Amino acid sequence: MKVVDLTHVIHPNMPVFPGTEAPVFEKANTIERDSFCEMKITMYSHTGTHMDAPAHMLKDGVTLDRMDANHFVGKAIILEFNDKKQIQLQDIVQYENKIVECDFVIIKTGWSKFWGKEEYFEGFPSISVDVAEWLVKLNLKGVGIDAISIDDMKSTLFEVHKILMKNNLIIIENLTNLEKVEDEFFTLAVLPLKTLNADGAPIRAVAIIE
Repeated sequence: MKVVDLTHVIHPNMPVFPGTEAPVFEKANTIERDSFCEMKITMYSHTGTHMDAPAHMLKDGVTLDRMDANHFVGKAIILEFNDKKQIQLQDIVQYENKIVECDFVIIKTGWSKFWGKEEYFEGFPSISVDVAEWLVKLNLKGVGIDAISIDDMKSTLFEVHKILMKNNLIIIENLTNLEKVEDEFFTLAVLPLKTLNADGAPIRAVAIIE
């Protein structure tokens, strides 16, 4: 078995969504003073490689703590669209016979190479409304992407998010290392922190390859 880490490291100087605050790490206890080390961490619920719950944008949407843990693990496929500004229906429908075998569709745009740079927040590929409406018909658990958002950065309505969320799909953003997954199909595990009324949570996303 091989495990590939698809997660960015959380640290105080990491990139965060424009307008939010970077994580704050404070030493609460030290080995020298207390004989044990413990850190106090303050951060937004959508920091780094993270998951959006339907409750993130829907008033009556389900929160992560109310979702069964089975919803966060399943068979996945990575679809590569490195040369697209926006993924359209004709780009993805050709993979239908493979997607129907899966629980998760991961969109590889190659944008993670800009992590830590200004370019990361502008011009990244996103998926169209038509693609979102098509994906929700395929009995998926979730959709992921190696960019800051699954919607276009200029979007104010977040239509793609809401289409997926209304159908209880989870959305995974800021994935990385997708190029290290060589198998066509693999097991994806994206377990979030189980906090009360979670609208989202950082995750440790991994690809498990048998």
